[in-house]
Amino acid sequence: MNNNQGSRSAACRAALAFAFSMCLSSTVWAQGAEGSLYGQATANATVAITNLDTGASREIKSERNGRFAFSKLSPGRYKVSSGGVSREVQVVVGAGTQVNLDAKVETIHVTGNTLSGIDISSVESNTVFTQEQLRALPVARDPNAVALLAPGVVRGDSGFGGLPSFAGASVAENGYYINGFDVTNIRTFLSYATLPFEAIGQQQIKTGGYGAEYGRSLGGVVSLVSKRGGNEWKSGVSMYWTPESGRAKAKDVRDLEPTNAGGYTIFQSSNKSSGVNVNVYSGGALIKDKLFVFALIDGNDSRGSSYGQSNSASSKSGKPNGLVKLDWQVSDNHSIEGTAISNKGKSTTTDYTNARPFSTSHDGIGRTSTNESGGSVLIGKYTGHLTRNLTVSALVGKVEHLVSKVRGARTANQDCPVVLEVNLSEIGCWVGPFPGSGARDPNAPEDTDKRDAWRLDMEWAVGNHTVRGGVDAQAFTSSAAGSTAYTGGYYFRYFVTPDSGIINGVRNAAVPGTQYVRRRLVSSTSGKYEVDNAAIYLEDSWRFAKTLLLYGGLRAESFNNKNAAGVSFVKKDNQLAPRIGFAWDVNGDATSKLYGNFGSYFIPVAANTNIRQTRSEIFEHRFYLFQSRDPRTQGPVGLSAELGVPQIIANGALPNPATIADTKLRPMSQDEFILGFQKALNRGVSVGIKGTHRKIKNGFDDYCGVHQALEKWAADNRFTNFDSNTSAGCILLNPGRDVNLQIDVNNDGRLREFTIPARYFGLAPYKRTYTGIELTFDRPFDGKWNMQGSYTWSKSKGTAEGYVSSIIDQADAGITQDFDFGSFTDGADGYLPNDRRHVFKLFGNAQIQPDVRLGFNASAASGRPKSCIGFVPPTAPDYAGGSANYTVASSYYCLNNQGVTVLVPRGSQGRTPWTYALDFSVAWTPKLATGKLTLQADIFNILNSRKALEVNEQRDYSRQTSGTSPGQLSQNYGQPTSFEAPRSLRLTARYEF
Repeated sequence: MNNNQGSRSAACRAALAFAFSMCLSSTVWAQGAEGSLYGQATANATVAITNLDTGASREIKSERNGRFAFSKLSPGRYKVSSGGVSREVQVVVGAGTQVNLDAKVETIHVTGNTLSGIDISSVESNTVFTQEQLRALPVARDPNAVALLAPGVVRGDSGFGGLPSFAGASVAENGYYINGFDVTNIRTFLSYATLPFEAIGQQQIKTGGYGAEYGRSLGGVVSLVSKRGGNEWKSGVSMYWTPESGRAKAKDVRDLEPTNAGGYTIFQSSNKSSGVNVNVYSGGALIKDKLFVFALIDGNDSRGSSYGQSNSASSKSGKPNGLVKLDWQVSDNHSIEGTAISNKGKSTTTDYTNARPFSTSHDGIGRTSTNESGGSVLIGKYTGHLTRNLTVSALVGKVEHLVSKVRGARTANQDCPVVLEVNLSEIGCWVGPFPGSGARDPNAPEDTDKRDAWRLDMEWAVGNHTVRGGVDAQAFTSSAAGSTAYTGGYYFRYFVTPDSGIINGVRNAAVPGTQYVRRRLVSSTSGKYEVDNAAIYLEDSWRFAKTLLLYGGLRAESFNNKNAAGVSFVKKDNQLAPRIGFAWDVNGDATSKLYGNFGSYFIPVAANTNIRQTRSEIFEHRFYLFQSRDPRTQGPVGLSAELGVPQIIANGALPNPATIADTKLRPMSQDEFILGFQKALNRGVSVGIKGTHRKIKNGFDDYCGVHQALEKWAADNRFTNFDSNTSAGCILLNPGRDVNLQIDVNNDGRLREFTIPARYFGLAPYKRTYTGIELTFDRPFDGKWNMQGSYTWSKSKGTAEGYVSSIIDQADAGITQDFDFGSFTDGADGYLPNDRRHVFKLFGNAQIQPDVRLGFNASAASGRPKSCIGFVPPTAPDYAGGSANYTVASSYYCLNNQGVTVLVPRGSQGRTPWTYALDFSVAWTPKLATGKLTLQADIFNILNSRKALEVNEQRDYSRQTSGTSPGQLSQNYGQPTSFEAPRSLRLTARYEF
């Protein structure tokens, strides 16, 4: 607000401009579960705030220039007063809300969808949605779906559940928080502890540029703040129903392979699903102005049926969950809060064997299994305003998560091996979907993930500086049972000898047309694996001039990953991540803001790396002729002598922790640059433009051609006694860099450290860059309608997607097969799976009658790049060293139309089609008795667009047939593997009082 205008109407317009600005491109600064207030009053005046929900109040003195700030405020409604001037404002999670009290204007009541103005106290990029906003939009009741509303965020591949990708990062590089507590599951970074959706008060989405307080993510941050009680008791009951009758049929895809004529690669048109979710909740004061509670019970019942080639399944899931939130306002300056969440799940599945291929009924007698997962979250927090200028907070919490506990039919028949016929049909007596449920170590504890963490933060306002600092630590423990990957210990697959008579490299091994079998063995040991992470940060927001904020921060992160014996194999201390930025209030009235920042970010090594890299594993393929088949198991009987050299990918030796990783391994990190501008226009309409550039500074992955590389290096350096079997089979390294390893060069049991030049590994450098430009628009709710939208142009390119590999849906965070061999990186530099060149988003709602509301959510996105993948040719330098053993297409070498292997660069085979989505909602919200009734219908994908989201990128039919001349092409190359979800309906009934 311009204080010199002196006009009451002008002051009101300016105040509204501060309050109404961009939700989608606003920048904020505050801890994930809190907000802040700042502004201008008269010099040295007393400024008071009162939480209108809880009655808590505080007072401070404004500075000599009239500026004031209140930090670490619980989200909610506040009254701010000074010198007879008052304002009623809304504080949202993570946002700084500006309030001007130096002009005597009427109280401004901020309402509507956009709650945060242009925040000139911050350099961060942030989006905030309240529960009320989300109810007014046709959006799935899932934090991931809400995150997709923010600019620069796209949906990842369906193989990872459609998790969000932020600004080019993989879906496994995000951080998730509940009430300020990190609940990211770092076993694979692909899941997190959940909060019942109805209990979410606000959701914050950080898309980049966040301060030194945050780390351990390269993508974005999703922060959930739960509802809490106030002085007024408020209760409600709600029901959400997604009926099967409101769902359109999904698409099928025919199998084009001649041997599978009449079959399907995707068969889902007859699948059925429905669900009901019921919530009962209440919140209020146990002691007025002192002790508050909010409690919610969440019940759900989901049912479905699915059908496959030789089997079908019916399923149902549902287990009551809930939340209890306690807030104790000890005094105006001290508060304690506690959060307890149950997010357990239980599902029951009944499997049937089809009477005919692709039957659309459940045939025969069903075999029932149960699966339990999930766990609990406990969070405690203290906030103390020790002086008018010094605030501290302490947080402690625990997350316990059961990965999966299966009982019943799917754990039966443990003696039955997994067996696949020549045409890939499933035969024998094994139970469960391919690749089978495996045989679990009976003496191992349940597979669980546990997090114990604490953090301490402080904030000190002194002069024109706001100094913040803190420290945190977390211990994450994953228990993993050892097992064989397949029931019966083995996976057998039958093949037919080709016309060449070659089996596994052996000429004239059998008469063409003779059946032979490949036996795969995959087994591992049990253990508990710990990851210890710690960080310390310090930052300063310096009001350098009246209109210019300068920000500087430094974060030091430490990582420690241990094997099952508690011995470290990756340990890095004090990895420095600087953050700098500025925010310029161009006009001096918070209606225009130019801002920018630079930051370095690190992400920890996933716990799954501890499990996969440090335990003993056997992974081998052996080939045999056979005499007959067992009538019960259909496994081979009377195996011949082994044909050819066995394909040994892992030999079962327990790796020495000192040999598993580069001793100077650089944890994965990223640099980010952001420059943006925001402008508030008339009537609260605002626009913005932001440019983002990200670049991986240090990427790491595992490399499995170690023995061949070290043997060549040892020979060149005349270590004649070196035995490569004394080294780990796979190691962690920074691709493209020299590698520092502990090596027993003389085979005498003594390890010595050497630096191995990068050329021996033959790997392309680890690269990923993202460049994006976002245009945003927001017309806030004025009691009649609102609309928000964005357009993002972006480009994501490199040799690695990141912590996962969408091209083969590999979820081993940080240890994908992309860098297992040098030949796998040939041609890998190209457009990445999360590259969506153009993305449009537009959503909003309208109050067409006092009790009738309409809402919509529309989006359009260009397709993802397509690649051609296959198997490395015998001419590859590492072919004999192990790359030939991979039976999953792993490289950008693939067959051309003539059946000849050629190198085809990543992402060069066109793109999937543009996708379009339009969701619509209508709600009737009459007053009923003492409360409010809501009856709402949401229609998702109302136009029933079912474009392909992904396609089969494997050009080669199989490892074996790629070596023939000509090689056998996959007829399903380019066929869709997933589609947009078909049209569906959700009906809502809610009563609040």
